[in-house]
Amino acid sequence: MTEFNTKLIHVPDGEKFDGSVIVPIYKATTYQYPSVERSVRFDYSRSGNPTRFALEQQLAELEEGDRGFAFSSGMAAIHAALAIFKAGDHLVVGDQIYGGTFRLLYQFFKQWGLEITAVDTRDLRAIESAIQPNTKAIYFEPITNPLLRVTSVENVAQIAQKHDLLTIVDNTFLSPYYLKPIPLGADIVVHSATKYLSGHSDVSAGAVITANKKLSERIYFIQNALGAVLSPEDSNELMRGIKTLSVRLDRQVKNTKRLIQFLQTVAAVDKVYYPGIQNLEGYRELHQEAAEAGAVFSFELNSQQIDPVKFVDNLHLFALAVSLGSVESLVELPSKMSHAELSPEEQLAAGIKPGLIRISVGIEDIKDLITDFKQALAAARKE
Repeated sequence: MTEFNTKLIHVPDGEKFDGSVIVPIYKATTYQYPSVERSVRFDYSRSGNPTRFALEQQLAELEEGDRGFAFSSGMAAIHAALAIFKAGDHLVVGDQIYGGTFRLLYQFFKQWGLEITAVDTRDLRAIESAIQPNTKAIYFEPITNPLLRVTSVENVAQIAQKHDLLTIVDNTFLSPYYLKPIPLGADIVVHSATKYLSGHSDVSAGAVITANKKLSERIYFIQNALGAVLSPEDSNELMRGIKTLSVRLDRQVKNTKRLIQFLQTVAAVDKVYYPGIQNLEGYRELHQEAAEAGAVFSFELNSQQIDPVKFVDNLHLFALAVSLGSVESLVELPSKMSHAELSPEEQLAAGIKPGLIRISVGIEDIKDLITDFKQALAAARKE
């Protein structure tokens, strides 16, 4: 059986001609039939493209699913996964899901007639209590953003199977390198492939991977009908990013742990959120299913000692930006950026304190990253 790192490099059954060692970029929008009565694999680019097809095969293999589907953004992928439901269906969703998913559910699908109940998916009793006769699926993220709370895929999948429900998992934060939800019982896996799968802040992409042929047929119908497919050029860029997924994440996780070890020596840091270090919350639960916790972490600065706004503004190597998962390090202040639409009271209820900082760690030299932290802390210290 081929090992994971080899699968990152070698696309299964990719179309290659004239000795090409990579899959070419097929830009054609339409394909010729050899005759009226002969069927063809590809006829129109929205329905199928050789470059995108090679990527989709690789995604399915990496996640150990039946089929993969590539979309023009992570939100397009999530939309496709949720579009298999109809008006009157009910979903149980995690109460700490990505803001874009929250908006899609509550400002689009709710108007469509989808019913939604949000729960803390770490609480299995809360999940069971939320299940109704019309419930069709449970949707959640194994590690939440920005507090990195851990939910067991296997435990949720067991509840879903008990009640004949689908389990839908957003695996963006961990990628198939660290977690494979389908062997743990998930039915559908979604990714914002813009993040770790691409890894270079230059491709907007999404992915859906299905566990069985019945679901594959439903997702393909939606992909073909709605048409939010990934272009051949971006499919090629995403395949190139995937080749270095493990190499990048190995360095990013190593840097993450070193940064946290430094922060644990800083008196002005009240708390660190990262389930990848043994003495931090969620470590045991995560490592029962995942190899590592990824390269995103959050920490709380003591606002009496350090001005959080000045801290992020004084970082030089950490770009002040949303998103995550790329080779460069990023910093975000959730209370002023990703969760700014919430009132101060709502932020506190969600666990978002004014001093909460979220970091997406890149592959820079760790000595430089720690030095940048030190000078920003000094610049933001209150007299």
